[in-house]
Amino acid sequence: MNLFKKKQLAQKRKWRIRKKIIGSSSRPRITVCFTNKNIHAQCIDDLSGHTHHSVSTNNKDHSNLLPNVEGATKLGADLASKLKQGGVTSIVFDRAGRKYHGCVKAFADSLRQEGIKF
Repeated sequence: MNLFKKKQLAQKRKWRIRKKIIGSSSRPRITVCFTNKNIHAQCIDDLSGHTHHSVSTNNKDHSNLLPNVEGATKLGADLASKLKQGGVTSIVFDRAGRKYHGCVKAFADSLRQEGIKF
């Protein structure tokens, strides 16, 4: 299977998931993106089109984290603390077309352990 076809199929998975998931101000959407070098996560209110909070391994605070299970766990815990400070306790989790295992599961579990409900 060539690379172009794989990207097309991945985009279709993202669109299929996104048409079912909508974030609001009371229950924002958390989307997470894993690349080979970085992890990016955002808390988005889709109704107003506003990003509340975001964390990334590009920031100075998290530049030492790798995009693996351990890094995803630490980044998820940091995002959870930012969400709590912002008054968010319930979210909608958007896995962006990725399977719910490995890094994605570790990120979601760390959010749950910090008290965020979804």
